[in-house]
Amino acid sequence: MSAAALPALAPPRRAWVTDLPLLLVAAVWGASYLAAKGITTTHTVIAVLVLRFAIVLPALAVAGWRGLRALSGAQWRGAGLLGLVLSGIFLLETYGVVHTSATNAGLIISLTMVFTPLAEAAVTRVRPPAAFLAAAGLSVTGVVLLTQGAGFTSPSAGDLLMLLAAVARTVHVLAMARIKAVQDADSLSLTTVQLGSAVAVFAVLAAAPGTGVAPWTVAADFGRAEWAGLLFLSVFCTLFAFFVQMWSVRRTSPSRVSLLLGTEPLWAAAVGIAIGGERLGAPGAVGAVLVLTGTAWGRRRADGTS
Repeated sequence: MSAAALPALAPPRRAWVTDLPLLLVAAVWGASYLAAKGITTTHTVIAVLVLRFAIVLPALAVAGWRGLRALSGAQWRGAGLLGLVLSGIFLLETYGVVHTSATNAGLIISLTMVFTPLAEAAVTRVRPPAAFLAAAGLSVTGVVLLTQGAGFTSPSAGDLLMLLAAVARTVHVLAMARIKAVQDADSLSLTTVQLGSAVAVFAVLAAAPGTGVAPWTVAADFGRAEWAGLLFLSVFCTLFAFFVQMWSVRRTSPSRVSLLLGTEPLWAAAVGIAIGGERLGAPGAVGAVLVLTGTAWGRRRADGTS
């Protein structure tokens, strides 16, 4: 990709112009776990998901109307299938963060960065480098310690749900790479259809009996703080983040985008501890360091760097 050569030729100031918005996206994604935890309970997960994505979906549809009309039937079906997987990811993540700390959620979900190359290696039957396997082992060991912040006990239900969410994210990445119909699709249109499919799933679940409070009831009960949290998740963590990624990927290399967005777990831990008042404990602190080290090392090895 020719854009990969541009940062080397550009002055440092221009590189920062691209890097800062990506770091901001990583920061808001890191903060999203605490924000979701602050406005969601076990009985309002589905309602909050309906509200979160229904707010931004019309804006995405208007912005990408021409691209949506240009999608073929196969592209609509492929994007719709990816949307079903995406709905599973958000359900697991949101239920997970309700039952664990925002710090744990952000660090455990970062395992996607090592799960994805491992899954790809299994599909292609190409053994990953030994250094990558070591990095993956380091990350998994870190997660085990991370979930034992208050002493050696069974991981919480939220920790296990976040682990499943990391697996689901891996499935989503692999599906995007293997569904040929979507590979040439416009990214804005693809995202809009995926989110539309996810919202449809959430709406069906919200209408089913015994799945929690209705979205309109939750919206009516929200105060200023809850609406601020919901708008943060909708506008910054979804709409802003998507457009920054689209903007930046045309101005820098995919590896640099991945490296900067890979700081998300750092921000999740920082926000959870500094703002949420969360504490890791000695085993958890060691585990957090191992997770961050392992995922960073594994990402570099997967990219073929040292």
